Amino acid sequence: MANPLFDGLFGIHAGKTTPFLHLPDGQIMTHDGFLSLAAQMAHVMARLGLAPGDRVAVQVEKSPQALALYAACAQAGLVFLPLNTGYTVDELRYFIENSGASLIVCDAGNVIALREMAGPLGARTETLNADGSGSLTDQAGEMPTAFDTVARSGDDLAAFLYTSGTTGRSKGAMLTQDNLLSNAHTLVDEWRFGPDDVLLHALPIFHTHGLFVATNVVLASGGSMIFLPKFDAGQIIRLMPQATTMMGVPTFYTRLLDDDSFTRDVAAHMRLFVSGSAPLLAETHVQFENRTGHRILERYGMTETNMNTSNPYEGERRAGTVGFPLPGVDLKITDAETGDTLPQGEIGQIEVRGPNVFKGYWQMPEKTAAELRDDGFFITGDLGRIDGDGYVHIVGRNKDLIISGGYNIYPKEIELVLDDQPGVLESAVIGVPHPDFGETVLGVIVPQAGATPDSDAIMEAVRASLARFKHPRRVIVVDALPRNTMGKVQKNVLRDRYGDMFTA
Repeated sequence: MANPLFDGLFGIHAGKTTPFLHLPDGQIMTHDGFLSLAAQMAHVMARLGLAPGDRVAVQVEKSPQALALYAACAQAGLVFLPLNTGYTVDELRYFIENSGASLIVCDAGNVIALREMAGPLGARTETLNADGSGSLTDQAGEMPTAFDTVARSGDDLAAFLYTSGTTGRSKGAMLTQDNLLSNAHTLVDEWRFGPDDVLLHALPIFHTHGLFVATNVVLASGGSMIFLPKFDAGQIIRLMPQATTMMGVPTFYTRLLDDDSFTRDVAAHMRLFVSGSAPLLAETHVQFENRTGHRILERYGMTETNMNTSNPYEGERRAGTVGFPLPGVDLKITDAETGDTLPQGEIGQIEVRGPNVFKGYWQMPEKTAAELRDDGFFITGDLGRIDGDGYVHIVGRNKDLIISGGYNIYPKEIELVLDDQPGVLESAVIGVPHPDFGETVLGVIVPQAGATPDSDAIMEAVRASLARFKHPRRVIVVDALPRNTMGKVQKNVLRDRYGDMFTA
């Protein structure tokens, strides 16, 4: 029995001396050099007594060594659990305890506190710092550069990713080898990746976007990455002429547009810009195309499924949509109460089925049964519709649905009107408690630089465009919307902030 994930992403590059990682200091790590490092790390974990199926929790800064640890886990048959570098020790306790991790790899600056927490849970602790140093790499340096790959099946677990947990306990999404590998191969085909591609990689690697989309696609295609520790607009602009592709969140693109040195000539060598993890404003689409001649490709995915849909590589990349279901992915819009499929054009909950859909939530059988149907469809929690041309539109999260006076109100519909008003950069619409209606609509807008939006004119536009029950009871102007690490607006933070506005 083989190891589909390792063989299909990593092992295929054995002996290749072509570049894999271009590092900021000018150094290059080849595919074969990367595999040698991963093999040494796999030896370390085997010597520590880890067995196939054990979980390895990793909270470290982005580095080639951190990426090699992912490959080492795949080769040794271990389950890779990347954790947000912003989590505190108290927050980490839940993930370590819930996952039953056998090994925690962390920065040396956190090791004392984590060791005190992890010891009683039976987990070992090793260190890996941003510069690649640490107890893990010290031990790895003494190990052989070849490792006998552990046999695993496509249905075996390859990774855990914990959901954000904004409405309760975080859930550990169990991703199999086939989940990750099938999605990587599909995206290589759909986005036309090949061995000559060089990806600008400035995303974190504790999230599905940077790890299981960007990295896996490059590995599956045999390309290379300009591997940056974080996003810096000046650095991206300087390096872009050496690249062919880039994946980013919307803030990457707005920050590039804010820099006058980002010109059409800078982007002339690029063939593809991909955006995800949060909606891209239509204005950003237009500005980016006007500036560079490139139309950004938006797609839709989530922790439990990796990528589900994509705008076409060839054909119209339609702003405000996430394109069509990927090959092999079934997508339908259903009624939340009955589960029945709704007619085309109607708004409902998005359900998806395919080889990319996860196995379930770790140690949460009831939650798994509630969200993963017997026929394989996963209830995403996102609301959407499919237009007459087959493009999928994301309207919002089910939990963001506003029910005011018995009416269902979809925030995205109102946000589109607000975003279109003079002086408005972006908006977020939330429901807040109201003594008469249960909930009412609150609009939160961010002005464009140097602009002062006219609230009266904005409300007049809303009245002209939307039914009365959808009108915001009030519009608030703020400097910026709260966002998570991946740039997604945190509406739960806004609801906490303004929840008592009409009830206090």
